[in-house]
Amino acid sequence: MNVSTIHDIGYRHYEGKRLGRAYVTRSMFVHNLRAAYGLGRPARAKVMPFILAGIMLLPAVGDIAVVAIAKRPEALFPYTRYQFMLQLIISIFVATQAPVLASREIRFHSVPLYFSRPVVHLDLVLAKLAAFTTALFALTAIPITVLYVGGLVTQVPDSGEQLLHYLGGLAACLLLSLVLGAIGLVVAAFTPRRGFGVAAVIAVLLVSGVLVSIVQGITQNTGHWTLSGWLGLFTPYSLVDAVAYRLLGGKLSAVAAPPGVGGGVAALAVCAAIVLGAVTVLYARFRKAGLS
Repeated sequence: MNVSTIHDIGYRHYEGKRLGRAYVTRSMFVHNLRAAYGLGRPARAKVMPFILAGIMLLPAVGDIAVVAIAKRPEALFPYTRYQFMLQLIISIFVATQAPVLASREIRFHSVPLYFSRPVVHLDLVLAKLAAFTTALFALTAIPITVLYVGGLVTQVPDSGEQLLHYLGGLAACLLLSLVLGAIGLVVAAFTPRRGFGVAAVIAVLLVSGVLVSIVQGITQNTGHWTLSGWLGLFTPYSLVDAVAYRLLGGKLSAVAAPPGVGGGVAALAVCAAIVLGAVTVLYARFRKAGLS
């Protein structure tokens, strides 16, 4: 007859406070936000995001210097146009950092580890999207904040109007960050190899923009100006630019924009559809990865 013996090997039960699902989600948000800038990772992971952030600041600093030295307040860059001017730098940031947030865990099959805690798939998706949106917002909003503060220091006239334009610029930065973050994460989630992910995101953001601009130019040359404006909804930068131009009082930076306030509302609706669609796709993707 076998007799079982219970051995006390010294393990203690956890008696601390259980912080729950909200704390886990917040922790995932902070972890992914830090990862977007390489914080908490080796030094080589910090090089690209901080170089790109520095490049984003250079035109703003140079513009403020020109305004201050030449006494030409009209030379101040329009706030809603700044991100359109530097879309190449922003696209490189999205392409290089989206795989860090979306593809590493899928590639190394570590997604199931998240769900050993009180967290659901939607929490993971929203935490990643919120973190990447915040990282992109910081990248785009800090330079225009430098422009605004520099304008105040150099005494650009009509500070009340400048404040309204600045707030419109911040809204455009937030919208662009949401759209680019959603697109970047979706593309990266389906390309586990980082090199392929970078190339795929660049192709979606830049190649699509070039193609749409070419088609817009052709339609304008044939006299179809309204069609040219609507075609801008097929590329993220022109899409957000249409919202900024029609609804936020910004200056047009794209080739054309959809006509009237209705065109701006339509562009905003497309932005919302992109974000909601991305959340749905990412939910399905991470749910599938969580079962592997």
